Amino acid sequence: MISKDIALGLFFLFQTGLGVLGNSFLLGLYTITFFTGPRLRPIDLLLTHLAFVNDLVLLSKGIPHTMSTLGLTNFLDDVGCKLIFYFHKVARDLSLCTTCLLSSFQAITLSPRNSWWAKLKVISPKCIVSLFLLCWAFNLLKNIMILAIIKGPLGNKNITDGQDYIYCFAPFPPPLNIAIHLLTVFLPDLLCIGLMLRTSGHMVFFLHRHHKRVQYIHGNNLTHSVSPETRATQTILLLVFLFVSFYSLNCILILCIPSGQSSWFFHISAFLAACFPACSSFVLIVSDSHVYKNFLTLWEKMIQF
Repeated sequence: MISKDIALGLFFLFQTGLGVLGNSFLLGLYTITFFTGPRLRPIDLLLTHLAFVNDLVLLSKGIPHTMSTLGLTNFLDDVGCKLIFYFHKVARDLSLCTTCLLSSFQAITLSPRNSWWAKLKVISPKCIVSLFLLCWAFNLLKNIMILAIIKGPLGNKNITDGQDYIYCFAPFPPPLNIAIHLLTVFLPDLLCIGLMLRTSGHMVFFLHRHHKRVQYIHGNNLTHSVSPETRATQTILLLVFLFVSFYSLNCILILCIPSGQSSWFFHISAFLAACFPACSSFVLIVSDSHVYKNFLTLWEKMIQF
């Protein structure tokens, strides 16, 4: 094994481990807070779900890819490859859906009382669990074709009518199946991306108008604190920006993979696919003041015991 493979494997191991650590911290914090108090915000349910599905994305992609870069290319059979690719795709799509729900929920929260969005303010917190179940059911069904396409590793066989993923293999489906796959996979993704951009534009407009109003009230020379609502909006906007950026770069790269013979395409694609799940938890830990408050409350209760 050459040294660059070891370095690459350690890099993916570090990325996966760091991301899982951050998401698991948020998942554990929100879960314990749910049972012990204080009462969680409706948006905290979305953040908990985002941390959970991001953990699934990292584990289903990071561990197999790390093992393959370290030279273990035949550790999965057909069933293992099908399950790994299937749950990775489902988790990745759920991460997209949850980020879209976060953006939409915050845009509804910020909407003025006289807008048509205001009618959703009362309804939206009650629909979060139902939306989770709907997203899970939809994405489990949408990606069912993966179970029929993905095969085990090639081993010593050299087959050119398919895509070699180093530790698994996918034969090229007929053109009709490709068209159906693109329609069922990319169309929902584009709709979610479009909705995120729409709601993000609404939030940017709100922040700009709020900033001008505060400047008018306080004057240009006076400092003023940032409200928790504004801080939460800025955090969600940053999450949306990161997701759209990494998703777009990865999609462009995936379109280039069939024409490229270098394994570095797959390594870069795996890195980009894991970037948002790995960094989103730390964005929330640093930017969301409620995470710090919940942690302090939990720490004080632990000290009392």
